[in-house]
Amino acid sequence: MMIESAADTKTALYCVLGDPVAHSLSPVMHNRAFAHHSLNAVYLAFRVTELEAAIGGLRALDIRGASITLPHKSRVMAYLDDIDPVAAEIGAVNTIINEKGRLIGKNSDVSGAVEALRAKTDPAAKKVLILGAGGAARAVGYGVRSAGSRVTIANRSPEAGAALAADLEVDFLPLADAIPDHFDILINTTPVGMHPTHAVSPIPGDRLSTDMVVMDIIYNPLETRLLKAARRAGCRTIDGLAMFVNQGARQFEWWTGREAPVNLMRQVVMEKLREFI
Repeated sequence: MMIESAADTKTALYCVLGDPVAHSLSPVMHNRAFAHHSLNAVYLAFRVTELEAAIGGLRALDIRGASITLPHKSRVMAYLDDIDPVAAEIGAVNTIINEKGRLIGKNSDVSGAVEALRAKTDPAAKKVLILGAGGAARAVGYGVRSAGSRVTIANRSPEAGAALAADLEVDFLPLADAIPDHFDILINTTPVGMHPTHAVSPIPGDRLSTDMVVMDIIYNPLETRLLKAARRAGCRTIDGLAMFVNQGARQFEWWTGREAPVNLMRQVVMEKLREFI
């Protein structure tokens, strides 16, 4: 990973906390945005298994902000001082802002997902099937429901899926019983399709129909096994890059108060992704 400028004792530190994080392109995206504004700041990736200790580290080291990714988006809420109302209603945090030692949790996945969908289709009144029941599924489900969609959660674990559906006041189906071509939009929020499961799809390709919109929030690889099957089936597809960049831009603006260079952030992520092709 290349850090855009030399660090010194005044450098503001930002990071992503998750497990795994080796695949994350958040550092290259945010570091390029910091450099664009000539900010003395760096962004690093930390693999975290001891979440409570890591949050204590944010305070002790005066880390100014953090992105939260799998599997910590819901659990992290217990260790924060304040939760934004939207993140509280969702039950998931993907962004921490450190205001002089007070850690505030917010969620930028909501707007990131809805903006990505609206670039291809109007989600209002559409039947949406969401695969997964983690923090990303909470944010995406909340966002599309708020946009007027009729949402169904499908998950391999019935307990987790039914609990999320109850929280969001939407329908639930066990994953094995979900028939995607009964829906207008399919959104994968599970890590299935991301390294090391990049050769696997969360749902068989023969269950997809031409008139569907298929979205995968995974951005590395950019075209997952699910999206390849959807493209072959004639579906409109939405890869994870749009949501990833949109949510990252919102984080950058919350942390810095500066306008995010969205096109530049998208460009640098695309450049990095081409290295994996």
